[in-house]
Amino acid sequence: MQTTRYPLSDVRQHIIGIDTPITCHSIGSGRAVNLDNAASTPALRPAQVVVDHFLSWYSSIHRGAGLKSQVSTAAYEDARAIVGRFVGARPGQHQVIFTRNTTEALNLLARRINLRPGQVVISTEIEHHSNDLPWRGVAPVFYACAHASGTLDEDHLSMLLRQHAGRVRVVAVSGGSNVTGYIPNIHHLAELVHAAGAEIAVDAAQLAAHRTIDMGDLDDPAHLDYVAISGHKLYAPYGSGALIGRADIFALGAPMLVGGGSVRRVTPRIVDWADGPARDEAGTPNVVGAVALAAALAVIDEIGMPAIAAHEAEITAYAINRLCAVPGLRLYGDDRPELAHTRLGVLPFSLSTHSPHLVAAILSCEYGIAVRSGSFCAQPYLRRLLNTPHVGCTHGTAGLVRASFGIYNTTSEVDMLADALLAIANGIFDGAYQVDPATNSYHRQGWDIHPDEHFHFDLAPGSRLAR
Repeated sequence: MQTTRYPLSDVRQHIIGIDTPITCHSIGSGRAVNLDNAASTPALRPAQVVVDHFLSWYSSIHRGAGLKSQVSTAAYEDARAIVGRFVGARPGQHQVIFTRNTTEALNLLARRINLRPGQVVISTEIEHHSNDLPWRGVAPVFYACAHASGTLDEDHLSMLLRQHAGRVRVVAVSGGSNVTGYIPNIHHLAELVHAAGAEIAVDAAQLAAHRTIDMGDLDDPAHLDYVAISGHKLYAPYGSGALIGRADIFALGAPMLVGGGSVRRVTPRIVDWADGPARDEAGTPNVVGAVALAAALAVIDEIGMPAIAAHEAEITAYAINRLCAVPGLRLYGDDRPELAHTRLGVLPFSLSTHSPHLVAAILSCEYGIAVRSGSFCAQPYLRRLLNTPHVGCTHGTAGLVRASFGIYNTTSEVDMLADALLAIANGIFDGAYQVDPATNSYHRQGWDIHPDEHFHFDLAPGSRLAR
C-alpha cells in the first residue's frame, strides 16, 4: 500500500502561517487561531514549493516560441487537466475555464449560456450573493425557499419547475452552504432539474475542499452541467478559480471578456472566436495561480476526501458539544453532533448577551481567534434564519458569528474558542469596546492595531511610492 506524503495527521506542518506569533490583550503573546476557513483558507506549503519552482520558468503562454513560454504553456494546460479531473469532468464533454474566483466564474456563466427571451432562472434562498446577483442581470429569477432550519425546500423547488415548465434555463444552487454548512443533495436536484428540461449550475466554492465532486457523464440524469470553484478556499490563495461546464454550450456565442487570445481571426468587419477555453480566457491569464491551484488540489487529493470528511465530522461534532454548553449561545442549522458527517464544518451562532460583531472583535483582540460575523454575503438566507429584514455586517445590524474549520484545525483550538466564548458570556474580559465611526465596527479602547508592524513593503528610502 502506497504511503501518502501528506497524511492528515501531520498536515499542520504543511500549512503556511500556522505558527504566526501575535499579541492579544487577554492572553499576551500567542499564535493566530484561524477559524474563518469558509472565507479563505491559508496556503499549503507544497503548493508554494511548486510555485517557487515554476517561477523560474514563468513566461507568457501560448504562441510563444521561447522555451520558457513553451514550458509555461504546458504547465498551464496540465493545471487545467488536473482541475478537470478533481471535479470529475469528462474530456470532450466538459471544459475548464480559469477565472479569478467563483464569483467571476458564475458571472461568466450567467452571460455565456445564451438565455433567450422568455427564459427564466431558478436560484434558492440558501445562496451566496455570487450565485444570485449575476443571474439577476440576465433573466427573471425565482427563488426556491429555505426551511426555518436552513435546509432547502425541495418541494418548493419542484413547484417552481412545474410552474415555469418549458421556460427554466438553469437552476443555480449551492453545493454546500457557507452559512450553515448544509449540503444539498445536488445529484438528486440535478435529476429534478434535467427532468424539467433545464440545466444545473453548482456553486462549489464551499464544497470543493470538503467533499468529492463528480460531474458525471452528460447522459446521466444526475450529472452536473456547471461547477464553479475558488483556489482561495482550496489552500491556494494565488488568485485563481475555475468554471467547469458543458463544452457544447461554451462553443456557442460570444465570450464575456474579449481581447487578445480569444479570437482566431479579426478583420474590420469579422470576428471569428477561438475554440475551446481560449474563447473565454482573453488576455494573459494568471498562469501562476493556475499552477498553484492544481498543486493544492493534488495535495488534497493525496490526503483523500474520506479522511478530510472524517476529520471534519469529528471536529464539528466536538465543537457542537462544546459550544452548546456556553450559556446563551444558540447554534443555527443542524446542531445534532451525531449528524456532523452530513454537513460541512461551518457553525453559525449567536450569543444572547452580545452583538455578533462585538463577539468577533473580542475573540480577535483578546484571544487571537479569527472568526467571521455578519451576513456572510448571504443576506436572504440570514433573513430566513433570523426572521428579520435587518441583517448586515456592521454595528447596528443583525447577524451571526461563524466558526469554520479546515483540514488543519484541532479540538484544542475548538476548546480555545469555547473557553473564550464562555468568558465573553460571563463578562470576563478586560476592556471596553466602542464603535469606530470610520468602519462602523467594534474596536477596543486603548488597543490600536498597527498592520505595518507585521507586514510592510520594503521601499527604498525617499521612494516616491513611500507614504
